Amino acid sequence: MSAEPIQPEPGPAMRRSPCGGCVVEVNGAAVTARASGAVWIAAHGVLAAGDLPFEKGSAYGVRGQLLPPYDTLATLERLETEVAATGARTVILMGDSFHDAGGESRLSAEVVARIEALAAGRTLVWIAGNHDEDAPVSLPGEAAAEVRLGRLILTHEPAEDRAPGEISGHLHPVATVARYGQRVRRRCFLTDGERMILPAFGAYAGGLNAVDRAFAGLFGRPPTALLLGEGRVHAVSWARLSPGR
Repeated sequence: MSAEPIQPEPGPAMRRSPCGGCVVEVNGAAVTARASGAVWIAAHGVLAAGDLPFEKGSAYGVRGQLLPPYDTLATLERLETEVAATGARTVILMGDSFHDAGGESRLSAEVVARIEALAAGRTLVWIAGNHDEDAPVSLPGEAAAEVRLGRLILTHEPAEDRAPGEISGHLHPVATVARYGQRVRRRCFLTDGERMILPAFGAYAGGLNAVDRAFAGLFGRPPTALLLGEGRVHAVSWARLSPGR
């Protein structure tokens, strides 16, 4: 299947991937923004996802705010699907993999076994986040503050100095688009071709509107939003994004 150019307006170079995602040039390196919210860096065999945060549901339950405690398993199943689809040799979890410091201790035996199976035969890296500064104690994998892959830097929180090649999470961007009297709100990637911010991967992770002032100054030019659809990523220019929900 040939790649389909999808860039409708001036912005970072990108093309359609056969998987339904977008292949974007970030600091000159090809990165595939997948419809799951993960990124695939084919040149390094790396699959990366941020802000999972495992055991958020159980944390709320401990405080008496009852949510269905299935978020960890749902998130893990999506991650397993992405690993199987890409054949990743390395999986990088880009911070806030757990909701809180006690999250690891609340994992079920099934989830622990499946994380162990996920790590078998490949490298698993846990990048520190603001919710999980310490690496898991009993789970497989290695800890890192950041990971450098050629022209790319994978980290949790975007730096204010706009480091070229930085791929980060933390802010959980979502985009709202108004069209024909309707408003659509989706998790999204943001990229200006120099850096990229990932959407939250976790089932229970919230979102912050991409036009919020928290994103101001993080990009050298107005970024393109890559909205997550059903099996497809949709490129939307900054000018089309709306505030609010």
